Parts: sequence; C-alpha cells; structure tokens
Amino acid sequence: MHNKNFQTFIIPTMFTNARLDQALVKLMPEFSRTQIQQWIAEGAVLLNKQVVKSNYKVKGGEEVAVTITLKSQPEWEAQAIPLTVVYEDNALIVINKPAGLVVHPGAGNADRTLLNALLHHAPELKLLPRAGILHRLDKDTSGLLVIAKTAPALKHLSHQLKKRQLVREYQAIVYGELISGGTVDAPIDRHPLQRKRMAVVETGKHAITHYRVAEKYRAHTRLKLRLETGRTHQIRVHMAFIHHPILGDSTYGGKVHLTKGMSPELITLIRSFKRQALHAFALGLTHPTTGEFQRFEIDLPEDMETLIKALRKDKEIAKK
Repeated sequence: MHNKNFQTFIIPTMFTNARLDQALVKLMPEFSRTQIQQWIAEGAVLLNKQVVKSNYKVKGGEEVAVTITLKSQPEWEAQAIPLTVVYEDNALIVINKPAGLVVHPGAGNADRTLLNALLHHAPELKLLPRAGILHRLDKDTSGLLVIAKTAPALKHLSHQLKKRQLVREYQAIVYGELISGGTVDAPIDRHPLQRKRMAVVETGKHAITHYRVAEKYRAHTRLKLRLETGRTHQIRVHMAFIHHPILGDSTYGGKVHLTKGMSPELITLIRSFKRQALHAFALGLTHPTTGEFQRFEIDLPEDMETLIKALRKDKEIAKK
C-alpha cells in the first residue's frame, strides 16, 4: 500500500552548481537524503520533465516535480493495548513504557508490541519508518520513550539522537556498594559465542555510560545513569563489566547475590524480582517544531519503589 502526493519547485539560483539531491534536501527538509536519492533513482523526480541522476548539477530556474511515495506497513496490525501517554502534540508522543512490553515486532514477538499499540493510538504513524519509533528500551526495562508523529519531526529527532543531543537518563539498583560516580567507556558488540547477548568487545561499537550515586544501601546502590551512546543492552552490559550488575538481570547479573543478615522479606523480594531494576526516568529533547528544550521526568515504577523501601529498611536495621 502506498500513499502518493506531488510537490513542484522552481530551483532557486542560490543552488546553482549544486547536485540535484543536495538542492532537494534543502527544499524538502522533512525527507532524508537517502529517501530523495531513492525517488530520483526510481524516476519519481523530473527536472524540466526529464529524468536525471542525483549528481546532476542544477543551474537554477529549472522546474522540479517530485512524486512523493510513502510506503505504509500493512503487515503491522493496530492493536488496542493500553498506553501511558506522558505528553502528546502534533509532532511527537512521549510514553511511559511498562516492563514486559516489547517495543518493536521481531522474532518471537510478531505482535502485542508498543508499535502495535501506537498504530491503534495514532493510525497516521503507519506511514513513518518503524511507526515513528526513534529509540528502544529492552522488554523488561520501563520508562520514557519519544515517538515522532510526522516525517519532519522524525528527521529532526533522529538528528538529535545521532548528534547525542537527546538526553536519556535512567535509574538502576545495582549489586555492591559504589563509593562514587564515574564513566564506563567500553565498546559493545554481540557476544562472540552467545549471539543473543551483548558484551564488551574490543572491536565493538563505541559506547559510553555516565553514572552517579543516588543512594547507598548495605549491599546495593541506586544509580542515576546517562547514556551518551545507545547500544543494545548498553547500561546492563556496562554495569556487569564493572562488576556491579543490575539487580534482577537474568542475562548479565549472574546468580542472585544475598548478604548476611538480610531479612526473609528482603530475600524473598530480591529472589522474586524477575526483571532488571532499570527505569528510564528522564528524557530531554529540543522540540522539532518550537525549537524549545523540553524535559520530561516520571516516578519510579511500583516494583522498584517497593524494593528501595526494603533496602532502606535493611540498612536501618543493620545500623542498630
């Protein structure tokens, strides 16, 4: 299924000697250069009614006619799955994703994902790549995600993500006592043997995580973390790498760590915490329409709050 419309331009003289694709990127900022080059290659761009190549040097004054074809994704089904919308306007949606919800359909998760929920909430998203989803959270990580609602917003926000201008802050409860904050700068790639896992690999992609101590407990620490890059499982891999894995992380945390003197209630709570205690609590972005910086913050989910109260209680009892 395709959605077509047409746009015509007169090439301004300021673009004299520019490549056709470069001129069109300036004239049609809502579309990527890759998309424009694809249309030119398909013959959907006519310069004075002639098909030309992307590298054609324009003179200025030519008429350009572009047939805009946006592919929809009919294989993605809109499904009425509840969404917690933190903020929404004509350009973007900010949602609070619960733990347990997969962001995007894939192997083993054909539907019932955030993407399916978004298509039900805002059907126009079917015309955008990945329904406007810019970045992801792991299935069992909760918290804030931003979704673009229009092609210009998607391009603008994607640029911020690429330039590391999108602020993504997390809270996590990790094993062990951390005295102070720091930065993990260690490349990440697929684990050489266990392909479903990620690992710190010398030849991997550049990955940087900043962390600081928010609260210390007897044998655990609550951290605030900021992503500078956004690799798959980045925070989970980096915390395990510095020997402070995230509590509840069955993939990177190893076996459950228990400390002498813990109450039976806390032991039960830690053993039954079946997801990584990781929550994307803050998100900052420059609004693609207004140009204003917006910051969104949400509370920790109930399961993490319950865990924190129990860890505080454990610390108080140990002091006595």
